[in-house]
Amino acid sequence: MITQPTPAQRDEPVARTIPYDLLKEIAIAMVVSLVVILGFAMFLSSPDVPSVTIQSWSAADPTDFVTTANDELAGASTTADYGPPYNNGTGSVQSIGPISPQSWAGVHANVDQPHDFVINPLKQAAGNDSELTTAIGAYEAASADQQGKWHDAYAKALQDAKVSNGQVTVASGDYGPIPLMMSRLLQLAQTGALDGLLLSNNHFYQTDYTKPLLFMNDGGYLGGLAQDQRLTGTQWGMMNETGLYPGQTWLWLYTLWYQVPPFNAVSNADLLVVLTMVILTLLLMLVPLIPGLRDIPRWIPIYRVIWRGYYASRSQGLK
Repeated sequence: MITQPTPAQRDEPVARTIPYDLLKEIAIAMVVSLVVILGFAMFLSSPDVPSVTIQSWSAADPTDFVTTANDELAGASTTADYGPPYNNGTGSVQSIGPISPQSWAGVHANVDQPHDFVINPLKQAAGNDSELTTAIGAYEAASADQQGKWHDAYAKALQDAKVSNGQVTVASGDYGPIPLMMSRLLQLAQTGALDGLLLSNNHFYQTDYTKPLLFMNDGGYLGGLAQDQRLTGTQWGMMNETGLYPGQTWLWLYTLWYQVPPFNAVSNADLLVVLTMVILTLLLMLVPLIPGLRDIPRWIPIYRVIWRGYYASRSQGLK
């Protein structure tokens, strides 16, 4: 025999519901977030400084620029011995036992710093400058031993260099054509032309900043700015990038590892950090599939704290 529900039973809800004002909660959350953001912006904001370019570098510290350019031409810079993906050096190759993704990838973004940073830009800018053309020819015709002697002598002279009207002068000596080449390169840099020449490639979009960044990184000026702004690895700093949201803030989890052992005391820290983040990312992706890890929410019921109002009213209704 089938009994029909009474009118009172028909009016009862199938599932128990509680009133919930979503719009009110969203409004409160937005107001609180706005107050917190404005507070952090006022008391913990980072400076909004203009981007560093080769032009600004060469204008602010011509001696450092010329010293770096001399090292690039001599093949004595950090980039010259960096290793993959730029060249076949070994100076910055990192590995953990047989694991060396940097070496596996090989040289696929080749950078020939004497030509890419110095000789080729000078040749492109030579035009009707016969004096510069002759200097480049004389340099390329000299033996490697002679070039090395010129570079060594010029590098030593640059330690006592003087700057006048943005130009670098050194004591007289046997430097071959290098002073003229460096002078012309400095002029290119200070006019902003070198920035453009180093960006030139065979692609439609001229947005590959690899060469300008490597060139600047080989000098001391960029590192000094980073130190002043507390952006070096040991200082754990980050800076806003205007117009490039979200900027560098997403890197905080990566930079965190560089501050703790063993990452802060090994030469292959970059590779260790990358592998650590890969493992953590995989763990996060596989949380629903890993026994024990997926049970943590039940063992640590934070959700009951968040929904404490619901559970309190539910327990009262069951009494």
